Amino acid sequence: MPHSNNTSTSFFLTGLPGLEAVYIWLSIPLCAMYVASLAGNSLILWVVRSEPSLHQPMYYFLSMLAVTDLGLSTSTLPSMLTIYMLGLREVDVNLCLAQLFFIHTFSIMESSVLLTMAFDRFVAISSPLRYGTILTNSRIASLGLAIMVRSVSLHIPAPIMLRKLPYCQNRLLSHSYCLHPDVMKLACTDTHINSAYGLFVVLSTLGLDSVLIVLSYGLILQTVLSIASKTERLKALNTCVSHICAVLLFYTPMIGLSMIHRFGRRVSPCVRVSLSYLHFLTPPVLNPVVYTIKTKQIRQRMARVFWSGRAGIRDMLGH
Repeated sequence: MPHSNNTSTSFFLTGLPGLEAVYIWLSIPLCAMYVASLAGNSLILWVVRSEPSLHQPMYYFLSMLAVTDLGLSTSTLPSMLTIYMLGLREVDVNLCLAQLFFIHTFSIMESSVLLTMAFDRFVAISSPLRYGTILTNSRIASLGLAIMVRSVSLHIPAPIMLRKLPYCQNRLLSHSYCLHPDVMKLACTDTHINSAYGLFVVLSTLGLDSVLIVLSYGLILQTVLSIASKTERLKALNTCVSHICAVLLFYTPMIGLSMIHRFGRRVSPCVRVSLSYLHFLTPPVLNPVVYTIKTKQIRQRMARVFWSGRAGIRDMLGH
């Protein structure tokens, strides 16, 4: 099969199939989601930094989650907006490989942060008196550094390996952004090594993290059930609700997408693309909302900012 020269290769991204006539209208909610993600996660970071009562391990981990959500939104949405707003689908191979590196890196970072947050909830519920001594600032910083090193180092080989492959004349990707399996399918050579490496990364990160999160909640549930007071049991479980929502927002679309790729060969491309959007776009938008609704301190801080802002505007108008 003929293939193109790597030095001049470019790929073509895909929007929602069959809806080309309304792409410009679809760009409106996508743009709103991008703005909401940037504003929501930036606000979470500002609130945690400016409110002394939030300088606790749980909120430091929430800040890490906000940073990864900002990275994930910035890695995916701009290329989608160029498709839906400008109709530009062609992307240079180097830009494509850089995008897939950042998308997969931030995805693994998000999974890792969710795992550390599960550990945080386990420590808070099982050893509340030792919570501050176990999760010190230095240990939290070390966990953050380990998450970053793990995510970056595991994905550095992927774009390098893909860059060395020859690609076929058909360079149409099946998503609105570059993903490792998607780019790999366009190669005109044996990709077993790339495929095996990709599977290893997925199993050793997303697969392992999800299992450890489930185990953590098994231990949390065991600890909660040993509490004599029903009120205290409900109070302990209530501290986990936000994290459980974040886990479900991240893993549910991913599991559905994996099942469709493996078993749903007759499923329309539109469904696959939509599930992919849910997996990458929903957590950055909804995580700040979930944590704002469920966290009293964040809610109160935002309310104070809002009311002080309104008071300032009234004073300006009064003068």
